[in-house]
Amino acid sequence: MRSHSRVIIFDVDGVLVDTRHSFQRTTLETVQFFVGKKVSRRELHRWKNRPGFNDDWKLSTAWVNALGKKIAYDQVKKKFMEIYWGQDGKGNAAREKWLLPPANLRRLAKLAELAVFTGRVRRELDYTFDRWKVRDFFQKIVSVENVKRPKPAPDGLLQILNGRDPSLALYVGDNVDDALAARAAKMPFVGVLPRRSEERRQRGALLRKLGALTILGDINDLESWLTRISRLKNPPITSELPPP
Repeated sequence: MRSHSRVIIFDVDGVLVDTRHSFQRTTLETVQFFVGKKVSRRELHRWKNRPGFNDDWKLSTAWVNALGKKIAYDQVKKKFMEIYWGQDGKGNAAREKWLLPPANLRRLAKLAELAVFTGRVRRELDYTFDRWKVRDFFQKIVSVENVKRPKPAPDGLLQILNGRDPSLALYVGDNVDDALAARAAKMPFVGVLPRRSEERRQRGALLRKLGALTILGDINDLESWLTRISRLKNPPITSELPPP
């Protein structure tokens, strides 16, 4: 990684948005609906530690089937969306919280071009960006519909770079597929996992093993971390990441 990233690319869920009471809660409630018993957040993060489960619809379907209920993906997806959106805008979507204040975004935008690569579909992304009025901070936004291959493939990251040197960029994410996508793109990666959280206990060491330069406890720590890195004589570089 160069001492000054020219492009900072963010994942959304768990990074820019606290989804514990939106997507995570909806996953738990969807699985519970089909299997008839409560499932835990700890079990949820065990699923999220596996590659290929960045898609909550896919994760929910696999989890339901693993618990002995043979339910089709489309049926699980339909119920998930019913719970997430709810009626009259009163579903779990309304429970999510934006984590990076506009003032912080403005300062980061002076340091680098800001972009987003997310596994969300556009409807979910538009809802959040319009609700919190943050769309204009990001010069490029790539959702799952904009790529042929979703994460952990690096397609969205490479699309944002558009031929630019990946060592001049930084991807900020919170899960295994984010780290794998960054590694495939040969791009530096920073993890974000809340302090004293279940996901940090389960996934912190794994993200480091997959090449994370650091694990931040809060996305608002990114600015100070970038400042510290810029002062180093020998900042981390992508060649220090473990091989694929």
